[in-house]
Amino acid sequence: MSLAPQVVVVGSFVQDQTFFCAQFPSPGQTTVGTFVTGPGGKGSNQAVAAGRTGVPTAFVGSVGDDAFAREAAQFYATEGIAAQFITKPKHATATAGILVNDAGQNEIVVALGASAQIKPRDINRNLIANAKVVVCQHEATLAINAHVFRLARQARVTTVLNPAPMRGDFDPAILKHTDVLIPNETEFVALANQLGLAGKTVLTEKKLAALSATALHRLCRGFGVPTVIVTLGKRGCLVSQTDGATLIPACRGIKVVDTTGAGDAFCGGFAAGIVKFDHDIIAAARFANAVAALSVTKRGTAPAMPTAREIAHFLKQSGKA
Repeated sequence: MSLAPQVVVVGSFVQDQTFFCAQFPSPGQTTVGTFVTGPGGKGSNQAVAAGRTGVPTAFVGSVGDDAFAREAAQFYATEGIAAQFITKPKHATATAGILVNDAGQNEIVVALGASAQIKPRDINRNLIANAKVVVCQHEATLAINAHVFRLARQARVTTVLNPAPMRGDFDPAILKHTDVLIPNETEFVALANQLGLAGKTVLTEKKLAALSATALHRLCRGFGVPTVIVTLGKRGCLVSQTDGATLIPACRGIKVVDTTGAGDAFCGGFAAGIVKFDHDIIAAARFANAVAALSVTKRGTAPAMPTAREIAHFLKQSGKA
């Protein structure tokens, strides 16, 4: 008998179409590279990242009635991760065009298709209520995020919001229902400027990089969210809580192959860590750092998410187990 999902991720499934090339082409230029296709989407990637750690996980998202949707169902069956795919016959399964250069950097265009058509009626209330952690992002709809978080809050389930990709129509009202906010530097800057947290100053990523941990923590407190975790790339992440801030360095000795999906790996790893470490935020963030680090050592998004065995071996080797 399978265990009830303890992590539930509501969001997007996207079929990734990834091109690898030495350098990104300039406008009007054609570059020869290699191609792979596979499962992706921020929500789905996060669910796979969480599920592969061994924590019972479920993904909820909408797809079209097409070959990509059938591939999605087969992928989840093979992974042994629960999935509730809501079929939207009038819309194609979401697709992403991804370019990755030899430095592991990426450029992405996403056509959300069916992923943007998920509705409140599609959500299983009991699935949300029986979870320990619920995760949402910005690749489905903001309305569905608000609905899911209200259900989670009513059931006292921890809510995690990854505001990616950042959207101009973001409604800060959802922050009242958010327990943990996980933006990267770009998303943090956009949110802080929208909410006027830097006063009359316009915050930029360059200014953000120059901030001390204390100053960044002070800005984080302006969101009104109990925990804000700012992922800082090679610098690691800053965990800001009501009683103080902790700067967690990035994992060292990592050979970067493809950074696509690293943020999703962190979010999924963090959600699993919340369950594994009984809501110890710092322990969960350290665990998430390891999951994200391992994800960039392989090509792809969901297929690159590390397994529980790989994570345990990495933590033992790095002396963090």
